Amino acid sequence: MFEFERITYDQNVMGGKATIRGMRVTVSLIVNLVANGMSADEIIEAYPYLEREDIRQALHFAAWLAEETVHPVELAS
Repeated sequence: MFEFERITYDQNVMGGKATIRGMRVTVSLIVNLVANGMSADEIIEAYPYLEREDIRQALHFAAWLAEETVHPVELAS
């Protein structure tokens, strides 16, 4: 498993969702901003307490979560 030192979980912060360094900024927010066309510079301008590495790690974490494994199943005749 990868080590995501900037991704944190706390039941008292954002309902336990994955956040950036314990702040009230969720990984899903970062991924949605990127998906909607915002650049890292634009995100940092909107959220000046974030760092470029926060964004990179949020995207890496989301990609890791989205990993899929296909297990073929043979149906009985």
